[in-house]
Amino acid sequence: MGNTAQKKALRNYRSRLVKRGMARFEVLGLGADRDLIRSLARRLATGDADSAQIRATLSQAIAGEPRKKGGILAALRRSPLVGVDLNLARSRETGRKVDM
Repeated sequence: MGNTAQKKALRNYRSRLVKRGMARFEVLGLGADRDLIRSLARRLATGDADSAQIRATLSQAIAGEPRKKGGILAALRRSPLVGVDLNLARSRETGRKVDM
């Protein structure tokens, strides 16, 4: 993209996309899925009731089962350090003097 007219046209096009609430992004996938992903993106970009339903269905399918509360606490309880007496006290030293 060497000339400035092309750069200006691209900048204008992208600013119009932003005004419409659109964003450009790149995804990696199989070549066989290219048409599917493009058609899905077009349907989601319409913003109608069908796109909301598609978005909800896909989100639920990708997320799987809903997350349960207390997952971090359960992981900490499974830690091998549970029940070990750790000395977590720090010594309170004033440090060293530095000439400035």
